[in-house]
Amino acid sequence: MSGVPVIVVTEDLTSASLEWLAARADVRRVGSTEPTFAETMAAAAALIVRTYTTVDAAMLDLAPNLRVVGRAGTGLDNIDVDACCTRNITVVNTPDANRQAVVEYVTSILMHMFRPLPGEVQGGLDAAAWAEARRAAVATTQLSQCTLGILGMGHIGRRVAEVAAAVGCAVQYHDVVEIPPAGRFGATSVGLETLLSSSDIVSVHVDGRSDNRHFLNQDRLALLQPHALLINTSRGFVIDGEALAAALSSCPSMRAVLDVHEREPVPACDSLLGLPNARLLPHAASRTAEAQHAMSWVVRDVWSALTGE
Repeated sequence: MSGVPVIVVTEDLTSASLEWLAARADVRRVGSTEPTFAETMAAAAALIVRTYTTVDAAMLDLAPNLRVVGRAGTGLDNIDVDACCTRNITVVNTPDANRQAVVEYVTSILMHMFRPLPGEVQGGLDAAAWAEARRAAVATTQLSQCTLGILGMGHIGRRVAEVAAAVGCAVQYHDVVEIPPAGRFGATSVGLETLLSSSDIVSVHVDGRSDNRHFLNQDRLALLQPHALLINTSRGFVIDGEALAAALSSCPSMRAVLDVHEREPVPACDSLLGLPNARLLPHAASRTAEAQHAMSWVVRDVWSALTGE
């Protein structure tokens, strides 16, 4: 397509968004590890990535004509924004596109961990079998008996707070910024140590700043209650995996559900694999058709930035 800008797409977008973009630009789909990537980037005016493409200075050096980088997703952890700014490259993303999907996913985890559905009735049962099935279905704890601690009260954390409060949880949170009362949904602001030591459930929703690497380290994990449930749907590197494995091994009543991981795909040597009180999920919190659709339409923002519209 002569005379139109080249836009490189390294990861999957919805077909509708790609068709929309292809009607306006020369769209070239090539992964960052493919042999033709460097040659393709040399002509690129814009680059669109998702989660598993790292946009750093070395990659930007391949693209002297690059003017826009778009991320189909919430955070910018995999994009060196400073390096882009130095080169006058505009960076855009979709900060709210997957919020509802992640909140529903966290809610699903809570329900599964506290009120899993019993096995369904496959055939007729006599009175004794029926009574046994009902006895086996008794949950030991209701969510309304729990205190949920939210680590990071951003867009997703606030919505989780709203949903948890509606279910009946007592909700508290810790954040590095002051949250106005209207955005707390009844949640109480507490210090970090208080949140970790007094919450029955801790749900992690922090951002990807470098200071958050291994934020939940050995000392902080030691503050968790012996029966605590730790949920992480934010960034894998926030939790020191080795320290968490040690904590879970020494305290069988503690549980962790992790949707994000420091290394993805999870390697066979991961110390959390095989622990009965650790559940590792395949980074699926945003995997709804609606969220994928919304994130993919970052193409509109990329095009607007590219053309000045």
